[in-house]
Amino acid sequence: MDSALAPTATLLRRLGSLVYEALIVVALLLLSGLAFLLPLHALAGHDASGGWALWLFRAWILAVLGTYFVWFWTRGGQTLPMRTWRLRVVDTRGSPLRLRRALYRYLLAWPSVLAGGAGLAWALVDRDGQFLHDRLAGTRLVRIEA
Repeated sequence: MDSALAPTATLLRRLGSLVYEALIVVALLLLSGLAFLLPLHALAGHDASGGWALWLFRAWILAVLGTYFVWFWTRGGQTLPMRTWRLRVVDTRGSPLRLRRALYRYLLAWPSVLAGGAGLAWALVDRDGQFLHDRLAGTRLVRIEA
């Protein structure tokens, strides 16, 4: 089925994928946090509990997660959970995401999720059932056939 004609994924399907995605993100955060903190401690005798190390650690985490999501969104439009739940992220024309739009979606997803999930709850009132970050980024999550 053409992605431009594909139906928008249901909210339940998107939330199910989000729960699965959280499990993968936690594992990724643990591994990338370890990869950052072990050399920091070994080389500088530092932890990342404050000062410049904390800010550098936060930037590292944002970069790692950004790389993960943007990589998958621009190469097939699916992370592993999205593949499992048969979802694909596309632009509003149904085309695959390019780097700029994928970065934009990633950056907009942060306030959408961190504002108490308000950007996710937006789907309840959006005319097309889209999350706020998808609406603003010009993207949509569609259901794909097996």
